[in-house]
Amino acid sequence: MQATEDIKKIIEENPAVMLYFSAPTCNVCHALKPKLLEAIESNFEQFKIVSIDTSVEQEVAAHFSVFAIPTVLVFLDGREFLRKSRHMSVDEVVRDIERPYLVMMS
Repeated sequence: MQATEDIKKIIEENPAVMLYFSAPTCNVCHALKPKLLEAIESNFEQFKIVSIDTSVEQEVAAHFSVFAIPTVLVFLDGREFLRKSRHMSVDEVVRDIERPYLVMMS
């Protein structure tokens, strides 16, 4: 279980953070998660990925205004850069963060 404060600290201390909100009852979440995590890990090595189970961490989900799953939040330099919910493709997420990530890391 992760506290909101712990997640805020991770966002502050890492240049690139992805929060992945899902729940055990979400089939889409389970299909998307391994593909998305693999794509992020292989394309963006500086990314810190935090998985959040909304069935357990309702407080964290509420803090980040997440009301649908799956939801992906990407933070670059401590600021929310991207928010995708429900219908998203792995390619779309990678494409959306590629340029700003490369600029930030160069």
